[in-house]
Parts: sequence; structure tokens; C-alpha cells
Amino acid sequence: MAQKRPDFVIGGESIPPGERRAVDIRVAPMYTHDDLSITLQVVHSKRPGPTLFISGAIHGDEINGVEIVRRVLRHKSLANLRGTLIAIPIVNVYGFLNHARYLPDGRDLNRSFPGSAKGSLTGRVAHTFVKEIVSKATHGIDLHTGARHRSNYPQIRADLDDPAALEMTQAFGVPLAIDAKIRDGSLRECAGDMNIPVILYEAGEALRFEEMYIRAGVRGVVNVMRSIGMLRKSRATKATAPPIISQQTHWLRAPESGILRTLVPLGAKVVRGQVLALVADPLGGTETELVAPDAGMVIGRTNLPLVYEGDATFHIAQYGRKVTAVERQIEQFQEEHQPEDSALAVGEDASEAPIT
Repeated sequence: MAQKRPDFVIGGESIPPGERRAVDIRVAPMYTHDDLSITLQVVHSKRPGPTLFISGAIHGDEINGVEIVRRVLRHKSLANLRGTLIAIPIVNVYGFLNHARYLPDGRDLNRSFPGSAKGSLTGRVAHTFVKEIVSKATHGIDLHTGARHRSNYPQIRADLDDPAALEMTQAFGVPLAIDAKIRDGSLRECAGDMNIPVILYEAGEALRFEEMYIRAGVRGVVNVMRSIGMLRKSRATKATAPPIISQQTHWLRAPESGILRTLVPLGAKVVRGQVLALVADPLGGTETELVAPDAGMVIGRTNLPLVYEGDATFHIAQYGRKVTAVERQIEQFQEEHQPEDSALAVGEDASEAPIT
């Protein structure tokens, strides 16, 4: 007779196998003396398997991840879950409420891990998140977008020297991946020190829902869950081509202040010497070309046409001779994920399912 799985304990609550439950984890109260909590949902299967956390809005204005988490929780495949899913749509509740990237103390949560129980507000949120959530996981997916007025093409960033992170990256199903080394104070660094592989999905712009990127994110999370054994692989599941990995990226900066007219879209292939944008003064007296120094793919771009000299304008990933292969994968990716005009926000992944 198979041994029953133990309850999953989180935030002071015990969740029996086969149950799904929302849990509020209290963090530092606001100065109005109102309590504020990180709300998460746990899906605890009766069958053993990995424990995956998926987190959105570590930066409070990066909201594509909030919708990705919502749709994953309604995905019909969770009826066949193995292991435990911890879904946190909004980590930085303070920033989310104020449409802000950072917390009220002005600090970046993703540079403040592992935090401190006696530190600043940001440090306390980081400490609570690590202690109550990250420490209980075996794998993690962190969902991000570009900053305000800046868009990122769908991409995975991970330390690809880690075999588990590489496997998750290859399974996700987006055409681009960046071998991004660990930054001090990041969630990836903190989780890595705990031997928990975490990959970061970047797609879109802050304070925007972008349907194609959300769909790709939902599919990517499900693909990873299949890869690590939380969901079974069905015959109907299409095999996704692994992303092409870039080891080097760089930002092109505005050569002078003025009005920026961009000439290439996000996701475009560029060649060395290509004019990517023009910077002009408002009176039309001068016009300066912004030229690509190397071939590559546009993986990030400013959306604001007003720039100061030195502002970041285009983020270029270098792929060498693989750049044409990346272009083909991007074209296929866009065809697969482009929403129909009649598509609703819930889409095809909305079937609510019991947990077994």
C-alpha cells in the first residue's frame, strides 16, 4: 500500500495531499497599521514529485507575470499534477498597489535577497519570501518584463552552467536564451546558494498585458512542469525547439539628446553597420544615426521617443553565425502564439480542474 504524502506546511497552514488552498503570508505592516500579506496558492498533489514555485511582480509594475500565474492555476493539466505547485502572482504587493517597480523604501527587491528579519522593509519582504516559500521548493520560475517604456522580447535568463537550470531553459519553449551570470542580491543567487535552480522569463513592458507574451509564458511554465516530472508528457504535446543561447549582450546608447525615431522592431535581426534609429532635435536642424556595431537580435528596446545622450535604446544579443537560425525560430514562435482577434483573456488554458 502506497504511503500517504505528508501535509504541505506553509505560512503556518497544513495542506493535505489532494487539496488546493490560498494562503496569506503576513509581511511588515504599513504605517497605517494595516497588515499586508503575500497571497499565494498551493496545489498539493496526492502523488509525489518536485515542488515548483512560480513568482510574478517581484518588481511591482511588471504585471504580465500576474496574468501568467492566474492562467497556470486554471490550466486543465493540473488535474494530473505530481508534486506541489506554489504560485505567487504578486510578490511585491507594495509596489503593485502603487504601480511602482520598487518598495516604499526605494530599494529593489531583486537586489535584496536573502534579506533580513530585522532589516528595512525590502529586506524583510525578501527574508519572508525566502523563508516561507523559496526554502520549500526544488525548482523556481521567476516572471519579469522590461521596465517602464522598455520592452523585452520573450527570453529566458539563467545561469546555464547549472544543468537543472539548463534543462528548464531548454524545455520552456521560447527562441532566445541568455546565459546570464548571477547578480548579487538577486533571487537567482539566493536560490542557487540553496541548490534550487531558478530561471527567469522576461517578456514585454511594465504595466501592460501583452497577450502573445502571456500565452508563451503559460505554455512555457507547463512545458517546464512536464520536463521536471510534475506533469505527464502527452503524445499530442508538440516538441519545442530549444532556444539558441547568447553568451553576450549589450545596450546601444543614444549618441545625443533629442527625438528618437526607431527603424527596427523588437525581435528583429540586425547586421553590422545597419541604421537602427535616428536622433533629431525638435526643430529638425540635426539628425544623428544610431548604428549597430555588430550583428545580432534586438531583444530589448525603449518605447519612449524622448532620449537624453547616453540613454539605453536597443538591447542587442549576439549570436554569431546562428543569428539566421534565431530569426527563423522567432518567426515560428510568433506564428504559434499570435492571438486571434476574438481571443479572450482566459483563452484555451482556462479549464478549471480538480487536483489528484
